Amino acid sequence: MISISDIKKEIELADISKRKQIVDKYRNDTRAGVKKLVEKYDKEQEKLKKECERIENMRIYEKKYSEYDYICGIDEVGRGPLSGPVVAAAVILPKDCKILYVNDSKKLSEKKREELYDVITSKALSYAVGVVTPQVIDEINILQATYEAMRIAISKLQIQPNILLNDAVTIPNVDPSIKQVPIIKGDAKSLSIASASIVAKVTRDRMMVEYDKIYPEYEFASNKGYGSAKHIQAIKEYGPCAIHRQTFIKNFTKG
Repeated sequence: MISISDIKKEIELADISKRKQIVDKYRNDTRAGVKKLVEKYDKEQEKLKKECERIENMRIYEKKYSEYDYICGIDEVGRGPLSGPVVAAAVILPKDCKILYVNDSKKLSEKKREELYDVITSKALSYAVGVVTPQVIDEINILQATYEAMRIAISKLQIQPNILLNDAVTIPNVDPSIKQVPIIKGDAKSLSIASASIVAKVTRDRMMVEYDKIYPEYEFASNKGYGSAKHIQAIKEYGPCAIHRQTFIKNFTKG
């Protein structure tokens, strides 16, 4: 009789398309260890089914506007930090594209975001990012800087989109021939917007890790420029650095 450890190896090493067939072969095995392997497989399949259903639900807007050839998701990250740029991403995915585990970037771990970034950027028909510096944010305000980052991202796409799915905003001064659809909490409702949120988040986080090497006293690698207690204390102790937003840190630099 084949050992439980060998059955486990057989299941794990099998091609995904053949795994169910192998598991079914052992469903009537009465050994407790084999039953656990079958139960584990069934639970994983149920989780996978639910994830596929969730992703399908995130394609509602993509299906609603399927008559458009190139649907572009737009999102930004970095409106709230005390330092660093605001970054926007634009992502055009192929029709019927389904990338499991894509979600609002804030709901994902750093490891999962990094993994999905690679998948999204490899599958996208086109993607681009727009970066607006702290100096420009101070000059034109964060809302206008966010719009500018989005326009930059759109302009850098290799394919011109026919429609933009935006996270809650209508972007001013965009080619009027491009339809815009603002979606409240779009990064949790649209696969394209969620993909853009991941690309924007990973891009900005990587930038802040690099800035941490230049300005280690502010711990940008961990706080990403947001106003943590240690970050605020460092501003009070050392003063601002070149990537701080002067209009955001007034309360911490008086006196």
